[in-house]
Amino acid sequence: MSGNNTYVVGVDYGTLSGRAVVVRVADGTVVGSAAHPYAHGVMESELTAGPSAAGGAAATLPPDWALQVPGDYVEVLSHAVPAALASAREEHGVRPEDVVGIATDFTACTMVPTTADGTPLSELAAFADRPHAYVKLWKHHAAQPHADRINALAHERGEPWIGRYGGLISSEWEFAKALELLEDDPEVYAATERWVEAADWIVWQLCGSYVRNACTAGYKGIRQDGRYPDRDFLAALNPDFADFVADKLDQPLGELGAPAGRLTAQAAAWTGLPEGITVAVGNVDAHVTAPAAGAVDPGQMVAIMGTSTCHVMNGEARREVPGMCGVVEGGIVPGLWGYEAGQSGVGDIFGWFVEHGVPPGYHEEAHRRGMSVHELLTDLASRQQVGEHGLVALDWHSGNRSVLVDHELSGLVVGQTLATRPEDTYRALLEATAFGTRVIVEAFVEAGVPVTEFVVAGGLLKNALLMQIYADVTRLPISTIATDQGPALGSALHAAVAAGEHADIRAAASAMGRVDRAVYTPDEESARAYDALFAEYRTLHDHFGRGGNEVMHRLRALRRAARAGRGTAA
Repeated sequence: MSGNNTYVVGVDYGTLSGRAVVVRVADGTVVGSAAHPYAHGVMESELTAGPSAAGGAAATLPPDWALQVPGDYVEVLSHAVPAALASAREEHGVRPEDVVGIATDFTACTMVPTTADGTPLSELAAFADRPHAYVKLWKHHAAQPHADRINALAHERGEPWIGRYGGLISSEWEFAKALELLEDDPEVYAATERWVEAADWIVWQLCGSYVRNACTAGYKGIRQDGRYPDRDFLAALNPDFADFVADKLDQPLGELGAPAGRLTAQAAAWTGLPEGITVAVGNVDAHVTAPAAGAVDPGQMVAIMGTSTCHVMNGEARREVPGMCGVVEGGIVPGLWGYEAGQSGVGDIFGWFVEHGVPPGYHEEAHRRGMSVHELLTDLASRQQVGEHGLVALDWHSGNRSVLVDHELSGLVVGQTLATRPEDTYRALLEATAFGTRVIVEAFVEAGVPVTEFVVAGGLLKNALLMQIYADVTRLPISTIATDQGPALGSALHAAVAAGEHADIRAAASAMGRVDRAVYTPDEESARAYDALFAEYRTLHDHFGRGGNEVMHRLRALRRAARAGRGTAA
């Protein structure tokens, strides 16, 4: 291992912005950091990029869409990385030539349709006004009907890989989104020569080589035992889909923590880093966070809690867990089976409620007290006893990723009366996400994958009420990552391994990881009260998610039909 004068850069690409950190490889100290927001953010209702957006009326997007602009990702390299380097130099005397490697992580599954040389189709004049030519962000859920067909056919044919994904693949993933592209815009599909995970596209921009990372290939690309779904299976979905893997997807794989190449002159100019330093294979934001939080052993479930939550953990054996997002050998650390599950909406739900469900008086009170509306509602909700609000909610405002794997489901609050106040509903929504997590934990335990510790990373760990609710609901000790840049630090760990500064990711986690153990522990009285509320949550969960009651699906269909009648797309 190198001494105190060697550094690496980690870049975390989130939903709304990118963050860069400069990290000392000896001990994981973050010596510089910076963030840069995406200029176009997330395009969910209008295509606010391209010629039509610049000239006036922007194209209206259908429901359940979420697009991004790939150029925004490059802007992170040219703004956040130089700013982080400047901070490191000013505060710690770190020079760019002291940096030996860079690694990135990304949201997943976020897909970029490109030409053979990696040019995004949205950057070509012929497709700049075509929504399907843009990046489909992880929370683009419009491919749910295509996912349903893939799942049905996989079970009908007895495909062995479907069990590795808990029996259902998600509309968020590579194949569902690609099938949607083929059937909704065949011309853009035909022009797509490479169907690229954004995690790999940004590495391609850094080093000039397209290396597909083993993590997204296994979890999001249905690659098991060295194979993707075969040509016959794809042809049965659509004859024009038969050669999708061979023509647009398949690519040499890079293992996690391995070098993908060397920093190009162009990327050096963007970042201010030395040309030729090591560029690590890409990775997923959740998966890089596990070693950053010191969670490299079986039993430690890591929840990266932000707009959504991704749950990852290691296990000694391969098990089929209902509704999991995948199990991949070496998917997090070598030598263990990496498991993934998740919730599609968490912080997004709290943000939606604050923006659309809280009256002006609360905003005025928060301003008067010098706090955010979230902080005000948390303060008011924390004064309640468990169950005092008389509510129970379902956390499906952005669908259900695990364990039902159905993005046509929707949110629900039961028990509201004329006495219900915003803090009551806010607390019920906090609790609903904890109940959703408990469903996931119980699914793992029942499938033979023990969960002994719950480790939280992400911005929501700052909410002490939420963390205590999670401890009480799950009856697990809650540890917290001791940095506010978990994924970026995790990428830095992988950069250190790729550059040869640490022998492997376990060694990097031991030297550079940051975690505070058992910060929150279950309160038995509250846990018993939550058991009763969870029983009600589970009744609603199974009734609307498994009981054959299709009201949520019917409402989605009615919404789509009504919007189509207004000319805003089906």
